[in-house]
Amino acid sequence: MFAAIARSYDLNNRVHSFGRDQAWRRRVVKLCNISPQDHVLDVACGTGDLSMAFAAVGPASVSGLDFTGPMLEIARHKQQARSVSQPTVTYVQGDAMALPFDDSSFDVLSIAFGIRNVSDPAKALGEFHRVLRPGGRLAVLEFSQPTNPLIRSLNNIYTGRIMPLTATLLSRDRSGAYRYLPRSVATFLDREQLAEAVKEAGFHDVSQHPMTFGVCTATLGIR
Repeated sequence: MFAAIARSYDLNNRVHSFGRDQAWRRRVVKLCNISPQDHVLDVACGTGDLSMAFAAVGPASVSGLDFTGPMLEIARHKQQARSVSQPTVTYVQGDAMALPFDDSSFDVLSIAFGIRNVSDPAKALGEFHRVLRPGGRLAVLEFSQPTNPLIRSLNNIYTGRIMPLTATLLSRDRSGAYRYLPRSVATFLDREQLAEAVKEAGFHDVSQHPMTFGVCTATLGIR
Protein backbone atom coordinates (compact mmCIF):
# COMPACT_ATOMS: atom_id res chain seq x y z
CA MET A 1 0.00 0.00 0.00
CA PHE A 2 2.74 2.48 0.93
CA ALA A 3 4.71 1.46 -2.15
CA ALA A 4 1.69 2.43 -4.25
CA ILE A 5 1.61 5.98 -2.88
CA ALA A 6 5.36 6.57 -2.51
CA ARG A 7 5.74 8.91 -5.50
CA SER A 8 2.88 11.18 -4.43
CA TYR A 9 3.53 10.89 -0.69
CA ASP A 10 5.41 14.17 -0.22
CA LEU A 11 2.98 16.14 -2.35
CA ASN A 12 -0.03 14.84 -0.45
CA ASN A 13 1.67 15.56 2.86
CA ARG A 14 2.30 19.18 1.88
CA VAL A 15 -1.13 19.78 0.38
CA HIS A 16 -3.23 18.12 3.06
CA SER A 17 -1.33 19.50 6.03
CA PHE A 18 -1.45 22.97 4.43
CA GLY A 19 2.35 22.94 4.49
CA ARG A 20 2.55 22.29 8.25
CA ASP A 21 4.05 18.80 8.10
CA GLN A 22 7.60 20.10 7.70
CA ALA A 23 7.14 22.52 10.59
CA TRP A 24 5.98 19.60 12.77
CA ARG A 25 9.14 17.69 11.90
CA ARG A 26 11.39 20.67 12.63
CA ARG A 27 9.68 21.03 16.02
CA VAL A 28 10.46 17.40 16.82
CA VAL A 29 14.11 17.96 15.94
CA LYS A 30 14.21 21.01 18.21
CA LEU A 31 12.56 19.11 21.07
CA CYS A 32 15.22 16.39 20.80
CA ASN A 33 17.98 18.93 21.56
CA ILE A 34 20.49 17.38 19.15
CA SER A 35 24.21 17.64 19.91
CA PRO A 36 27.16 17.07 17.53
CA GLN A 37 27.91 13.79 19.31
CA ASP A 38 24.45 12.28 18.86
CA HIS A 39 23.68 9.25 16.73
CA VAL A 40 20.08 9.41 15.49
CA LEU A 41 17.73 6.70 14.21
CA ASP A 42 14.55 7.71 12.38
CA VAL A 43 12.19 4.72 12.23
CA ALA A 44 9.45 4.55 9.56
CA CYS A 45 11.40 7.30 7.84
CA GLY A 46 9.39 7.09 4.61
CA THR A 47 10.78 9.49 2.04
CA GLY A 48 13.29 10.88 4.52
CA ASP A 49 11.91 14.28 5.49
CA LEU A 50 12.47 13.87 9.23
CA SER A 51 15.80 12.08 8.73
CA MET A 52 17.06 15.01 6.66
CA ALA A 53 15.72 17.51 9.19
CA PHE A 54 17.86 15.80 11.82
CA ALA A 55 20.88 15.79 9.50
CA ALA A 56 20.47 19.53 8.93
CA VAL A 57 21.30 20.31 12.58
CA GLY A 58 24.59 18.41 12.52
CA PRO A 59 24.54 15.26 14.66
CA ALA A 60 27.32 12.70 14.40
CA SER A 61 25.18 10.38 12.26
CA VAL A 62 21.62 9.81 11.09
CA SER A 63 20.11 6.47 10.05
CA GLY A 64 16.68 6.14 8.47
CA LEU A 65 14.80 2.83 8.52
CA ASP A 66 11.63 1.95 6.65
CA PHE A 67 9.74 -1.21 5.70
CA THR A 68 8.90 0.00 2.18
CA GLY A 69 11.58 -0.10 -0.50
CA PRO A 70 10.04 2.47 -2.89
CA MET A 71 9.86 5.01 -0.05
CA LEU A 72 13.57 4.53 0.62
CA GLU A 73 14.38 4.91 -3.08
CA ILE A 74 12.83 8.38 -3.01
CA ALA A 75 14.63 9.22 0.24
CA ARG A 76 17.99 8.30 -1.29
CA HIS A 77 17.22 10.32 -4.42
CA LYS A 78 16.29 13.39 -2.33
CA GLN A 79 19.52 13.06 -0.38
CA GLN A 80 21.56 13.62 -3.54
CA ALA A 81 20.25 17.18 -3.70
CA ARG A 82 21.22 17.99 -0.11
CA SER A 83 24.11 20.14 1.07
CA VAL A 84 27.36 18.18 1.24
CA SER A 85 28.08 19.90 4.56
CA GLN A 86 25.29 17.92 6.25
CA PRO A 87 25.82 14.36 7.53
CA THR A 88 24.81 11.71 5.01
CA VAL A 89 21.74 9.79 6.06
CA THR A 90 22.21 6.02 5.93
CA TYR A 91 18.95 4.43 4.78
CA VAL A 92 18.15 0.84 5.73
CA GLN A 93 15.16 -1.35 4.90
CA GLY A 94 13.85 -3.05 8.02
CA ASP A 95 11.09 -3.75 10.52
CA ALA A 96 10.36 -1.49 13.50
CA MET A 97 9.58 -4.59 15.56
CA ALA A 98 12.96 -6.21 14.84
CA LEU A 99 15.50 -3.42 14.43
CA PRO A 100 18.76 -4.57 12.80
CA PHE A 101 20.94 -2.72 15.30
CA ASP A 102 22.85 -3.63 18.44
CA ASP A 103 21.69 -2.71 21.93
CA SER A 104 22.45 0.88 23.02
CA SER A 105 23.40 2.05 19.52
CA PHE A 106 21.66 5.45 19.39
CA ASP A 107 21.22 8.63 21.41
CA VAL A 108 17.96 9.71 19.73
CA LEU A 109 15.20 7.66 18.10
CA SER A 110 12.23 9.14 16.29
CA ILE A 111 9.15 7.78 14.56
CA ALA A 112 6.78 10.16 12.78
CA PHE A 113 3.28 9.09 11.74
CA GLY A 114 4.41 5.48 11.72
CA ILE A 115 3.78 3.86 15.10
CA ARG A 116 0.07 3.36 14.34
CA ASN A 117 0.99 1.33 11.23
CA VAL A 118 3.06 -1.18 13.24
CA SER A 119 1.14 -4.39 13.93
CA ASP A 120 2.45 -4.55 17.52
CA PRO A 121 3.29 -1.04 18.80
CA ALA A 122 4.34 -2.34 22.23
CA LYS A 123 6.90 -4.63 20.61
CA ALA A 124 8.24 -1.74 18.53
CA LEU A 125 8.52 0.49 21.61
CA GLY A 126 10.45 -2.28 23.32
CA GLU A 127 12.85 -2.35 20.38
CA PHE A 128 13.23 1.43 20.59
CA HIS A 129 14.14 1.09 24.25
CA ARG A 130 16.66 -1.65 23.43
CA VAL A 131 18.62 0.26 20.78
CA LEU A 132 18.72 3.56 22.70
CA ARG A 133 21.57 4.23 25.09
CA PRO A 134 20.78 5.00 28.75
CA GLY A 135 19.67 8.62 28.79
CA GLY A 136 18.73 8.47 25.10
CA ARG A 137 15.67 10.35 23.85
CA LEU A 138 12.58 8.91 22.14
CA ALA A 139 10.29 11.11 20.04
CA VAL A 140 6.99 9.78 18.69
CA LEU A 141 5.10 12.17 16.41
CA GLU A 142 1.55 11.05 15.72
CA PHE A 143 -1.84 12.44 14.82
CA SER A 144 -4.16 13.18 17.74
CA GLN A 145 -7.60 14.58 18.47
CA PRO A 146 -7.83 18.34 19.14
CA THR A 147 -9.31 19.07 22.57
CA ASN A 148 -11.43 22.00 21.33
CA PRO A 149 -14.83 20.51 20.32
CA LEU A 150 -15.30 22.75 17.26
CA ILE A 151 -11.80 22.19 15.93
CA ARG A 152 -12.12 18.46 16.63
CA SER A 153 -15.39 18.31 14.67
CA LEU A 154 -13.94 20.21 11.71
CA ASN A 155 -10.80 18.09 11.78
CA ASN A 156 -12.85 14.88 11.75
CA ILE A 157 -14.82 16.05 8.72
CA TYR A 158 -11.64 17.02 6.92
CA THR A 159 -9.64 13.87 7.68
CA GLY A 160 -12.57 11.46 7.45
CA ARG A 161 -14.38 12.75 4.36
CA ILE A 162 -12.50 15.39 2.40
CA MET A 163 -8.87 14.28 2.60
CA PRO A 164 -9.44 10.63 1.56
CA LEU A 165 -11.14 11.78 -1.62
CA THR A 166 -8.74 14.56 -2.61
CA ALA A 167 -5.63 12.58 -1.68
CA THR A 168 -6.82 9.58 -3.70
CA LEU A 169 -7.45 11.80 -6.71
CA LEU A 170 -4.10 13.54 -6.38
CA SER A 171 -2.17 10.29 -6.09
CA ARG A 172 -4.34 8.31 -8.54
CA ASP A 173 -4.17 5.58 -5.93
CA ARG A 174 -6.06 2.31 -6.32
CA SER A 175 -4.71 0.61 -3.19
CA GLY A 176 -7.15 2.27 -0.79
CA ALA A 177 -4.29 3.86 1.18
CA TYR A 178 -6.03 7.16 1.79
CA ARG A 179 -9.18 5.41 3.01
CA TYR A 180 -7.08 3.28 5.36
CA LEU A 181 -5.00 6.12 6.83
CA PRO A 182 -7.86 8.09 8.47
CA ARG A 183 -9.23 4.85 9.93
CA SER A 184 -5.81 4.00 11.33
CA VAL A 185 -5.75 7.35 13.15
CA ALA A 186 -9.29 6.91 14.51
CA THR A 187 -8.65 3.41 15.84
CA PHE A 188 -5.15 3.97 17.27
CA LEU A 189 -4.27 4.84 20.86
CA ASP A 190 -5.32 8.30 21.97
CA ARG A 191 -2.81 10.80 23.32
CA GLU A 192 -2.98 9.61 26.92
CA GLN A 193 -2.87 5.92 25.96
CA LEU A 194 0.21 6.49 23.82
CA ALA A 195 1.99 8.22 26.70
CA GLU A 196 1.13 5.27 28.93
CA ALA A 197 2.44 2.80 26.33
CA VAL A 198 5.74 4.69 26.18
CA LYS A 199 6.01 4.50 29.98
CA GLU A 200 5.20 0.79 29.96
CA ALA A 201 8.07 0.25 27.51
CA GLY A 202 10.45 1.54 30.17
CA PHE A 203 10.78 5.23 29.32
CA HIS A 204 10.59 7.93 31.98
CA ASP A 205 10.09 11.69 32.08
CA VAL A 206 7.42 11.29 29.39
CA SER A 207 6.07 14.59 28.07
CA GLN A 208 3.67 15.55 25.29
CA HIS A 209 3.70 18.55 22.98
CA PRO A 210 0.53 19.20 20.91
CA MET A 211 0.95 21.05 17.61
CA THR A 212 -1.45 23.03 15.38
CA PHE A 213 -4.47 23.00 17.73
CA GLY A 214 -3.64 19.42 18.74
CA VAL A 215 -4.05 17.73 15.35
CA CYS A 216 -0.75 16.00 16.07
CA THR A 217 1.32 15.48 19.20
CA ALA A 218 4.98 14.77 19.90
CA THR A 219 5.42 12.30 22.76
CA LEU A 220 8.91 12.33 24.27
CA GLY A 221 10.52 9.95 26.70
CA ILE A 222 13.96 9.25 28.20
CA ARG A 223 15.56 5.79 28.16
